Amino acid sequence: MEDAALLTGRGRYVDDLGVRPGTAHAAILRSASGHARIRGIDTTAAQALPGVYAVVTAEHIQALTNSLVVGLKIPIECWPLAVDKVRYFGEPVAVVVARDRYVAEDALDLIKVDYETLPSVIDPEAALAPDAPVLHDGLGSNLANTREFTYGDPEAAFAAAPHRIATTVRYPRSACTPIETYGVVAEYDAGTDSYDVTANFQGPFSIHAVMARALNVPGNRLRLRTPGDSGGSFGIKQAIFPYVVLISVAARVAGRPVKWIEDRLEHLMASCVATNRVTTLSAAVEEDGRITALEWDQLEDTGAHLRAPEPATLYRMHGNMTGAYAIQNVKIRNRLVMTNKMPTGLNRGFGGPQMYYALERLVQRIAVELNLDPVEVIRRNYIPADAFPYRTATGALYDSGDYQAATARALDEGGLADLRERQKQARAEGRLYGIGFAAAIEPSVSNMGYITAVLTPEQRAKAGPKNGAQATATISIDAVGSVSVHVSSVPQGQGHRTVLSQVVADGLGLAPKDISVVTDLDTGKDAWSIASGNYSSRFAAAVAGAARIACDRIRAKLATVAAAQLKVEVEDVVFANGRVHGSNPEKSLPFARIASSSHWSPGELPQGIDHTIRETAFWSPPQLTAPDGQDRVNSSLCHGFIFDICAIEIDRETCEIRFDRYVTMHDCGRILHPGMVEGQVTGGFVHALGAAMYEESAYAPDGSLLTGTLADYLIPTITETPPLTILHHETPSPFTPLGAKGVGEGNCMSTPVCIANAVADALGIAEITLPITPAKLAEFIHGEEPQPSKPVMQKPKPTKTGPGERALTGAGQATVDAPRQQIWNMLLDPDQLMTIIPGAHGVEKVSDTEFTADVTLGIGPVKGRYTARIALSDLDEPNAVTLAGGTEGALGSGQGTGRITLTEENGRTTIAYNYEAAVGGKVAAIGGRLLDGAARVVIGQFFEALARKAGGSSGAKLRVPLWLKRIFAMAGVGK
Repeated sequence: MEDAALLTGRGRYVDDLGVRPGTAHAAILRSASGHARIRGIDTTAAQALPGVYAVVTAEHIQALTNSLVVGLKIPIECWPLAVDKVRYFGEPVAVVVARDRYVAEDALDLIKVDYETLPSVIDPEAALAPDAPVLHDGLGSNLANTREFTYGDPEAAFAAAPHRIATTVRYPRSACTPIETYGVVAEYDAGTDSYDVTANFQGPFSIHAVMARALNVPGNRLRLRTPGDSGGSFGIKQAIFPYVVLISVAARVAGRPVKWIEDRLEHLMASCVATNRVTTLSAAVEEDGRITALEWDQLEDTGAHLRAPEPATLYRMHGNMTGAYAIQNVKIRNRLVMTNKMPTGLNRGFGGPQMYYALERLVQRIAVELNLDPVEVIRRNYIPADAFPYRTATGALYDSGDYQAATARALDEGGLADLRERQKQARAEGRLYGIGFAAAIEPSVSNMGYITAVLTPEQRAKAGPKNGAQATATISIDAVGSVSVHVSSVPQGQGHRTVLSQVVADGLGLAPKDISVVTDLDTGKDAWSIASGNYSSRFAAAVAGAARIACDRIRAKLATVAAAQLKVEVEDVVFANGRVHGSNPEKSLPFARIASSSHWSPGELPQGIDHTIRETAFWSPPQLTAPDGQDRVNSSLCHGFIFDICAIEIDRETCEIRFDRYVTMHDCGRILHPGMVEGQVTGGFVHALGAAMYEESAYAPDGSLLTGTLADYLIPTITETPPLTILHHETPSPFTPLGAKGVGEGNCMSTPVCIANAVADALGIAEITLPITPAKLAEFIHGEEPQPSKPVMQKPKPTKTGPGERALTGAGQATVDAPRQQIWNMLLDPDQLMTIIPGAHGVEKVSDTEFTADVTLGIGPVKGRYTARIALSDLDEPNAVTLAGGTEGALGSGQGTGRITLTEENGRTTIAYNYEAAVGGKVAAIGGRLLDGAARVVIGQFFEALARKAGGSSGAKLRVPLWLKRIFAMAGVGK
């Protein structure tokens, strides 16, 4: 049902919606440092720029809002704008509201922020050191929380087991790259002290209360509207809520509606990412590979702030810490640490990828160390099919499954026997061929009480119980008998219109085309609850199930109405093919006539039927109880099953991975729409492929972002995606209205570790860290790189850099038909300098050897305006001079020195130069692939222009490679 609009470009996304006349636009000034104290902000010039309506700073934020709710009761504050200091690269520092985005961006360049740079810490283990830089002074350290749990008797199990096998993994951060970035349109009504916000927010709606509290208004004075179309979310658009608060305040300060659309650079640096985690996992193991106990030590890095709903990522899997295995003895230590990186939040499969990577890598290590078949180790530890519903040691109630049967089908239909023959042949030929396996439980329909497991039982008792899940659906019938469905869940690709129209049409005997599905949401008018929303794979199991409940209720009323009109028994009423009849199909009435009775003849409705106009169902499963006194928690309602097989070959020369076959078996309960399920599985697989082989949100030790563009943060395309064999084994859930379970996140949990297991099998290695790049594999295949046979030219000693800066060096020369005195004179003439400095708007002579310049420079996708200072020293007229200077602007800063020598021969002058520079801020982080070459081109442009100005363009022979000039010309460098 979605295809006609979405595939022809007629989707209505947040940036497509009309706005009120007079709506202003916002641009956000972001920190160019990973950690710095803000000593002052000067917004005078920005506010004076024509077209600027307001500049919002921390002063406004503190006066008009409360700190955002922190996931734990600890002495830290979290504001949507940096207040005392910046704690991660890209953190908002100020907001400009102007007549359009162009003026707002220009005004950002005019804001001057006085930073005191502080040391940064980005490694979670280093952040725990006694001498580590502390992010939040009130906390006193970077450790936000520690909890330890014991289930069963793990100590006795370890003491009795013949083997203790362990692994330590460092799971990296991965970002989320939906096609559509964040978008907010906010308006403040001073008369009612209320906010009206449109945003592509994903929920859960528990965050509505967080936003209302931050804006210091009751929930009924924050109206949140969500468009019916979304260009993807994968969990990340839940994290838009600080920007909802920020842009709402901007609208209040500016006195007009304000629109903000995040750009791709902002999204990569300051939206939200999945957590990175350091896990040490130990298992007590019998001789046959049976696991009798697990001991987890999990160190979770939540970044610079602990934003709600974190620590959700760490605790979402708490009930599932034994995976698909029957293990009754478990010990867990969970620690939350803060570092100078972007705050974390929900990202497809949140918590699952980090947990299963450790668990399934350990299962493979058990097989290797005990010389067992990894498939047999997996199967020996499975929960038996007759044990369901099955209670795990940590509290989860697994609803249904037959893992042995599903695995057997996967091995058979996936062709494992054939793959092992191919592996045998490949290895005989000296090729690197590996097969990996992974089993995972995919939880869905989260119990919102699982997060309270971070509190002790005593703290939970004091705070009051929090638990459950809720889904909401409304079925409406209009005056001509047309049916509409409205749910409190906004689609991000799950096919709401298709699946819901199918479910309701089946219940009412109509065709799916007869059902209208409304997918936008308005908290001011629509039915919703705090646990509503579209997250943790809730759609098929919870949302579609609630729609079926509402449909059944209104159908029962309509059956009573039809029985009275047809003069038949209610139990004999049949809805089919758009008509309603009793036991005699020949005697029927149109559905529309029965359905519209409440509108046209309410007085003739049968006794006990109040109306058939609208029915709203709120569904909440009783199985989702609060954590008990022993910290057991059923963290999700449904538990799907996945078994993956991955066969790969690694090229010995290039170290690239080639997929021979990837098989994924799913038990997602009752399948409502096979095509949609295949799409969800495929999407999750590609998402996981990126996490396994390409994607990493990486930082330099100084806190600067290294992956600020899609040139540095790589995501897989269709070219890198191998064919996928999808298999299904259905065991319907007894806990959901339709028997369905979630399916959209599972491969994000199973695929990264399955690929890693295949690579480890191919290379015979014990440890491997994501993403698995050819460069990492080369170390195992080729060993250390040999020393060159010939001496290597020594590079210039790099300039000393400060925190957040990157060093650059370079050299070049040009020959020009002009005497060197003429060139010397040009270097001291501000009018001449203005014509040759790339992007210069004006050059002012401060003294005989000092100048200031106003310049605009572009590095790849980043263009900014800077104030440059230039000083000449070591003057040897007209032979040589040293240029020293620096630039400063909203997008970053730079400093450097360069020595210029002028050599004249036969009336021609050779201009030679070498330079050392350091750049910092957004420009430094925008991408190592662009910066060094771009700097050479920009600096080269200066000397090329100098040569051209002095002797004519035909005389300039600058030694800059043509291919490099062309590449950076295409990228907009220096223009």
